This record gives sequence, C-alpha cells and structure tokens, in this order.
Amino acid sequence: MASGLRSRYVNLLTSGSHLLLLAIAFEINTRPVWTACFVLIALISFFAWTSNFRRAQAIADTPTSKIASAAQGYVELYGSARSNQDLIHAEDNSFPCVWYRHATYGTQHTGLTWRSSWWLSAFLNWDLVDETVSETLFEINDGSGVCFIDPDDAEIITTHRRTWNDGDYRHVEEQLFASDHIYVLGEFHTVGGTHAQLGLKEDMIALLADWKRNTHQLMERFDLNKDGEIDLQEWELARREALREVQKIHNELHQAPGAHVMRKPASGQLYLISNLSPQQIKRKYLWWSWAHLIIFFAGLGGLIATGAL
Repeated sequence: MASGLRSRYVNLLTSGSHLLLLAIAFEINTRPVWTACFVLIALISFFAWTSNFRRAQAIADTPTSKIASAAQGYVELYGSARSNQDLIHAEDNSFPCVWYRHATYGTQHTGLTWRSSWWLSAFLNWDLVDETVSETLFEINDGSGVCFIDPDDAEIITTHRRTWNDGDYRHVEEQLFASDHIYVLGEFHTVGGTHAQLGLKEDMIALLADWKRNTHQLMERFDLNKDGEIDLQEWELARREALREVQKIHNELHQAPGAHVMRKPASGQLYLISNLSPQQIKRKYLWWSWAHLIIFFAGLGGLIATGAL
C-alpha cells in the first residue's frame, strides 16, 4: 500500500523539491549553485511531466467496461461503492467508510535560516510519525454486476480529506465512503465460475484418497464379490465413479457465478482508485503534466540566464 500512496503525492513532493532547491540557491547565491539548481528543477519536472502524461494517457486509452461483460485483464470500471461487511472507521471520531488513510505528523526543525524557512514551512516543518491505511476489500456496483476492490498497493485519489492539529501533532485523514461513485483502473480477475482453474486428475486422486480413509464404506460400495478385498477390477470401478463425481462437481462450479476482483496489475501498470470521474482524473493529470512542462522550460530558461546553455 505504501508505494501506491507515495505516488499519490508525487506532484506535491516535486513542487516542494523545486521550492527547496530555490531556497538553497537563494541562500548560497553563487552561479554554480544556481546552475545546479536549474538543472535539477528541469530534470525533476521532465520526469514528473512524463509520469503525469502517461497516467492521463492510460485513462484516455482504456474505455470504461461493464462488470458483467468486462474482459479479463487491464480494464476501467466506474460504479457505486459499498462495503461487503460492516463499514470501517479510521479513528473513533471519524465517519464510517469503505477505505481510509490516517497519517500523524510531528513538528521538526529544518535547520534553515529565517530568510528561506518562512515560505517553506508548509512543506518542511512536519515529519511523518505514524500512518494507518485500511486494506479491507470493498465492492462497487455499476448496475450490471458487483466487483470486489482490493486497495492494496493502489494509487488512491479522494476528495474526502480533513486535517486537524492536536498540540504538536497534525492529523490528516482521507476516506472513501459507501455513497461515493468509484473509478478503478487495474487488473480485472474473475475467481470461480467459467474461469475456475480446476484439476480433474488431482481432484479425482484426492477423492479416492478420501474414500480409502473410510475402509468400511469403500468395501461396502465397491467390494462386489464380498471377499473383503478391492481387486483390480473393483478398483477400476471406483476410479470411474470418482471421475464421474469430480466431473459433476466441476460442472456445478463452472455454472456457478464467479466473483470479480480488481487488483494491482502484475505487469506494474497504473492501479488507480478514486471518487473522481474518469474525465476529472484525466484533466487533473493533464493539468499537472502541463504545469511540470512549463517548469521544465523555466528551468532551461534559468540555465540560459546563468550562461550554462
């Protein structure tokens, strides 16, 4: 979960790093330092631009599927959230929800002089003390079916965020509620039903081993000549009967409805959960990509101004 959540704050972290680099350049105020500062700003912004653009492109290129007819693999779903069990709480005084992240920050000393630290305090004066993230599965329903959502290792964007201070500590709580419409981009997998992976031979051997453990019933059922032993002909009869029973069970399992699950793609592709619509999320990533592209060119402009280019 931690890796997915860190990626959620990449844009804020890169913005903070830009300010920190400028603070250092202002503090030392020499041409080599300014040059290094602009090089780092340009590099950071370039990678942030590509990251946001790829995310926007992944959302744009993946059409929204219906749960009942979604193909196995990388898909996009959009439906109403609900809990498959009791709703959960981040803290005793928080609202019940289907997912939460609760982080506690403590004040820290940055070591910067007053000239630079006053405008960087919003980024640098808090240190993460504790973090709790729920890993409970929840469901979404799009009218055609229900899909379980596994939030583990997901990048989660939510509009439900509240912050409060308690002495020297700051608490930040993010949640997804059962009333939310949830967008999910990830790996769609159906467990059971027609997609059930069943081994006919293995299950038949297991069933025969179970019959062997109950010798009395085995003899009563397959000792046709009543000589107190199961000969080769009788054992072949038992094997055929076990095969028929296993095939019947497998047919019933394949006919039963499967459970749909959304999870992090094994390929490493973006796994995203949000209570924003696909259009809103795509615009958000495009906005950040343009912002970082502008900063990238600003960094190049700074290099020209310092004479490095």
